[in-house]
Amino acid sequence: MKKKVCRTCKIFVEGELCPVCKKAAFSESWQGQVTIMDPTNSQIAKQMGFVVEGDYCIKVKR
Repeated sequence: MKKKVCRTCKIFVEGELCPVCKKAAFSESWQGQVTIMDPTNSQIAKQMGFVVEGDYCIKVKR
């Protein structure tokens, strides 16, 4: 089974709601993956707008 990502936040989701934005809009078509461990000190997290630690995709294909 493919992993699903939130179309808004780009975080990988296992449940029925996104833990970040609380929406249920998901995609199974994505590219790249990055793990954010410390979003407050990560330059990548700041540039990409990630505020919660976790696994994110780089690009969501709609």
